[in-house]
Amino acid sequence: MKKVNPKSGLFKVALLSISLLLMIAPQISSVLPLMYSSFPDVSRAAVETLSTIPNIGIVVGLVLSPFLIKLLGTKTAVITGLIIALLAGTYPMYATGYTLILVSRFLLGAGIGLFNSLAVSLLSKFYAGDELSTMLGFQNSMGSVGAAIFSFCVGILAVNGWHATFAIYLAALPILLLFGFVVKLPDQQQTDSTDQSANREENKINASVIEIAIVMFFMYVFFMPMSFKLPQLATSQKIANVSQIAFVSSVVTLIGIPVGMCYGFLKKKLHDLILPIGLFLQVAGLLAIAYAVNLPMLFVAVIVLGAGFGMSVPYIFNWLDEAAPKNSVNFATTITLVLVNIGCAVSPTIINWLGATLGSGTPRSDMTMAGIGMAILFCYSIVHYFQIKKQHK
Repeated sequence: MKKVNPKSGLFKVALLSISLLLMIAPQISSVLPLMYSSFPDVSRAAVETLSTIPNIGIVVGLVLSPFLIKLLGTKTAVITGLIIALLAGTYPMYATGYTLILVSRFLLGAGIGLFNSLAVSLLSKFYAGDELSTMLGFQNSMGSVGAAIFSFCVGILAVNGWHATFAIYLAALPILLLFGFVVKLPDQQQTDSTDQSANREENKINASVIEIAIVMFFMYVFFMPMSFKLPQLATSQKIANVSQIAFVSSVVTLIGIPVGMCYGFLKKKLHDLILPIGLFLQVAGLLAIAYAVNLPMLFVAVIVLGAGFGMSVPYIFNWLDEAAPKNSVNFATTITLVLVNIGCAVSPTIINWLGATLGSGTPRSDMTMAGIGMAILFCYSIVHYFQIKKQHK
């Protein structure tokens, strides 16, 4: 196939297409209630683990990714991850045993983890400056697009039983073909032989990378209650039924699409104010969800939350690209994403503990704790903003 220009729309679509799968793992969480009766000898908590175990797999995949890249090359690592995600993701379509399904969910996460950091770091290999900022915004939007599409598909497929909902992971096949045929990357061994200094430096991190990784860890800890606490909150307060909750949950990702697409423009206008504004909107959204009294209020709250999230994530990855040591963007991104997925995995434990210790232990109390936690991050972002402003004087 003729080499495709990285500036072309087809190349950009192919490069961004793998980001569609980054948020696909937890999209089957809305059908967990349908799975309880299929595993009568398994606790509800264990069944719910099926929605969180991929995050552990993603961490393993992220750790293995640099070694696989060195051994086989960057493109092969992406292709391998897509194949694993396709096979492991669709396995529950015909499987009935809990243990093997749990293993397949872990492997799904591992497959995604192999290309998770590359979905971001590959952009800096082809783009720079304002174009990179724009592509990072699109990259974040693609994750939201994927989450929204697959959440909608799960709702449709659920009428055929929970097994059918796992058909959403068939989406890995066209993405595998598109990326495989369109995206051309330099041979890894050739790169290593021509730039030995880059090879020595590629696994370095600095204090800024550690700071960014910690910020992302806590942001996801406090954002994730949107997925695992919202259904319980909405039903216990009689705000919405299961179908309405599925729709509302998709809105928080859908709103990230236009916000992400406008990120390049927002970055030019707001500069480093984007992070404080994004975190403030997340605080407002979480607290509004906690105290929503009807469906319209809940709907507005998730729009605000999604807008804030859509502004914060690309800014932080843009910051990471600028702060990481030279030739270490992929490693720095890997470290950050490991912390992100650990944050996702431990979020229920942390939020439930905070809600029980500092609150009443109700879903509303838990969501309030998430809002307070995000408010602490907002305060940090204000300090960060003035530090950056001082440096630029």
